[in-house]
Amino acid sequence: MRVVLTGFEPFGGDRTNPSWDAVSRVVPTGYELVTAELPCSFAESAPALRALVAEHRPDVVVCVGQAGGRAAITPERVAINLDDARIADNTGAQPIDEPVVLDGPAAYFTTLPVKACVAALLEAGIPAAVSHTAGTFVCNHVFYALMHLVATEHPHLRAGFVHVPYAPEQGHADAPSLPIDTVAEALNLIITTTLTTATDLPTTAGTLH
Repeated sequence: MRVVLTGFEPFGGDRTNPSWDAVSRVVPTGYELVTAELPCSFAESAPALRALVAEHRPDVVVCVGQAGGRAAITPERVAINLDDARIADNTGAQPIDEPVVLDGPAAYFTTLPVKACVAALLEAGIPAAVSHTAGTFVCNHVFYALMHLVATEHPHLRAGFVHVPYAPEQGHADAPSLPIDTVAEALNLIITTTLTTATDLPTTAGTLH
């Protein structure tokens, strides 16, 4: 089985991005792994991901991004068709209330077994939770573009997005963080769980707010 796993370049003034740092340290167990660093760019990120899928024809795609302030590994459940950037991307673009895909559906659900992935992480002692929002910045843009690609061109591809906390070395002392090696272990576990889980767990991951 072939897996494409991506992280992002640094953005927002940080010198590193834990998503790419962790992706680059993943040691695959029982699958072929292709890794890539995506640009933090609304215009460039989705075409780069599309090219990776076309070149490598993977069975699974997992894109990873930084969610500063979160304390856990959070597989995302829903991608929305909205770019609404609170800050500019690395090219200076700052779209407001624009669709990711013109005339695309309002949202897509991941095709990763996110509940099973969270259960596996928790069993391994890694903090994790299902997330129901990937934001409206480049992470959600890539997530939505990926799921649109699945829906329109690659219906058998299992794909989704995972947000990870800051790393301690980034220096955000007032925010939660996880070691890069722990995040890398979590990503490998998410991939192996996806490859061995045909149907997600019938347990709740809902929230009240």
